[in-house]
Amino acid sequence: MKGRRGFAAMDPATQQRIAAQGGRTAHELGRGHQFTPEEARAAGRKGGAAIGADRAWMAQIGRRGGLARWQHAAAVPARAVDVAGVDPTGAAKAEGIR
Repeated sequence: MKGRRGFAAMDPATQQRIAAQGGRTAHELGRGHQFTPEEARAAGRKGGAAIGADRAWMAQIGRRGGLARWQHAAAVPARAVDVAGVDPTGAAKAEGIR
């Protein structure tokens, strides 16, 4: 197996510095934030509609999400709650919710 190379091999601080420099340069050249919020919203809607039109894909990712949630719930034990209804972290107990 190959080790991490290039950008991925750099420490997070170096990655952040290089990415920030690229963002500043893009703004200086007039290429940063080319879309207005309305244009970005419309583009997001268009992409969402395109991916949402594939009903089989939407069903598949919905099943994945449900399975992941079920697996997480099964792996996390219920928190201990004392008689007063307060868990050890100090949060109040919500009725019917673990």
